[in-house]
Amino acid sequence: MNPLYRNDRPGQYPPSWYAASVSPPAPRPELKGETRADVAIVGAGYTGLWAALTLARKGMRVVVLEAHRAGFGASGRNGGQVHSGFNKGQAWLEGKLGKGEARALWDLSEAAKDQLRDFCAAHPQTGYKPGVAHGEYSEADTRTGAREAEHLAKAYGYDQVESFDGPGFADLVKSPLYKGGTLDRGGGHLHPLHYALALAAEAEAAGAVIHEGSEVTGLTHGTPATVQTPKGRVIADHVILAGNGYLPHIERKVASTVMPINSFIAATEPLPERWQEVLAEDISVADSKFVVNYYRFSEDRRFLFGGRESYSIGFPSDIKGALIRRMTDLFPQLSDVKVDYVWGGTLGITVTRLPALQRIAPNVLSGAGFSGQGVALSGMAGRIMAEAVAGQAGQFDVMAKLPVPAFPGGAAFRAPMLTLAMTWFSLRDRLGI
Repeated sequence: MNPLYRNDRPGQYPPSWYAASVSPPAPRPELKGETRADVAIVGAGYTGLWAALTLARKGMRVVVLEAHRAGFGASGRNGGQVHSGFNKGQAWLEGKLGKGEARALWDLSEAAKDQLRDFCAAHPQTGYKPGVAHGEYSEADTRTGAREAEHLAKAYGYDQVESFDGPGFADLVKSPLYKGGTLDRGGGHLHPLHYALALAAEAEAAGAVIHEGSEVTGLTHGTPATVQTPKGRVIADHVILAGNGYLPHIERKVASTVMPINSFIAATEPLPERWQEVLAEDISVADSKFVVNYYRFSEDRRFLFGGRESYSIGFPSDIKGALIRRMTDLFPQLSDVKVDYVWGGTLGITVTRLPALQRIAPNVLSGAGFSGQGVALSGMAGRIMAEAVAGQAGQFDVMAKLPVPAFPGGAAFRAPMLTLAMTWFSLRDRLGI
């Protein structure tokens, strides 16, 4: 089952608040016939667009192939949260890779945030704002978060994270369920679709060509490689695969390490007079549930509340009801609030929840599996894959060292195995264990 078409109308952005609040450009033409490129890029999300922008600025001939619209996938419909580091703490990475490699990865993640903030400063429609909090459901997890914050300050000189006990965090995030948490002033949030559209425009201005409505149906390895679409093909010296959770099964090595999973978001009616009943500051928040809750307020003060409720490719029949229950469990004060928009989307996750950067062949690179933490990291992955194509592979090699094993049984068994695991962890979340 192909997530490219299972839940969405071809060539149309999902009916999200994001799509309703932008004026997208006219559709770009699909690829017809044969064309030649230095680099063919599969996917016009953050990863593919940053790769295209970087390479076009270097004077290379770049062709981007997108099955639907630029920013159609997770890049245009996510929670908009910008986190520091990775889904694993720095202490964990030090234990797995050593302090030197962990430090290099931290520096790369900080560069990813700098890259994003610099771009957003030049494109104010992206709406970047600082601050991302993390809520904990147990005192033990609260202590773990505080230790990680202290470690970042002492070992990395990163003093942007403040730790809170239960009452302190409740003053910031006004839910009765959290036992404490942290606030990272170095993270933030933005309008994800505005960001994607601005990236696409910049890439085109630099000389990249984007073809929409051009699903990649096959990749033939070689020098050069051939990337096939229903009505055309690109002959390219290099290929970058940047489809993430929406990438069709065209590369076994990617499919065995990256699994598509769905996440959903609800947007309430505007709450200009009530939003501070929920948050004391205009920050974004995620929490420690395995089936994570994540939320923030939009520019017009709609509460954007997200969570994962489906482990199959198809969307469930009642997205709205499940999200409202999760939202009002956390914030009973919103039980009377109307929900205006509900949408879902597909992201790519890995076994370790760490990005999977892979060299599939000498001239084929892949970046995927950002596991809900890709707003900054996926753009950096695109940039460093572009630099690797241009002959500077140092940073690509750093991120490629993240431990990302294949799913047990590979692509054939990843879905049932993940469904069993996610069902168990979801049950643990509900039982509070």
